[in-house]
Amino acid sequence: MRQARRHGLALAALLLAGCEREAPTPAAAPPAGAALERAARAAGLVAAAARDRPAGVYAAEAARLCLVPRAGGEFRVGVSVDYGAGQRCLARGTARAGATLRAELGAGCTVELDEDGEALVMPATLPAACDSRCAGRASLAGVRLERLSDSVAEASRTRGADGRLLCGDG
Repeated sequence: MRQARRHGLALAALLLAGCEREAPTPAAAPPAGAALERAARAAGLVAAAARDRPAGVYAAEAARLCLVPRAGGEFRVGVSVDYGAGQRCLARGTARAGATLRAELGAGCTVELDEDGEALVMPATLPAACDSRCAGRASLAGVRLERLSDSVAEASRTRGADGRLLCGDG
């Protein structure tokens, strides 16, 4: 009986010792806000940043830019600025997204557009080859274009200062 009592006391001591240990901490879960943001983006309630999904229409007053996806990760790109009275720029070409959005606008006019949240910004200094894309005193330099839509259909129907489709084929 004495031995059974000792075993009982030893068992009770082990159980009590186990109660004094701290519970293991669970693995750090991502913040609830991050999970909510991902869910909202997946549901289409929050637009992705231009860097993540650049396709769509961007605009600012007299300027328009469209990006339409093509095969191989490229985009058709078109940029139009129309200040009236012969003051305009018009450029069409291709673009590739990566760390930056690099646009080849033809005849040696290659620019890297900066992404600023939901906006795309043309560089403040452009290659001299880009001058041929503009008439009068108009310039593409430093133009900041806010995203109007991430719709590929709208981007495909956007027209340039010449009345033609800005991101059309050919």
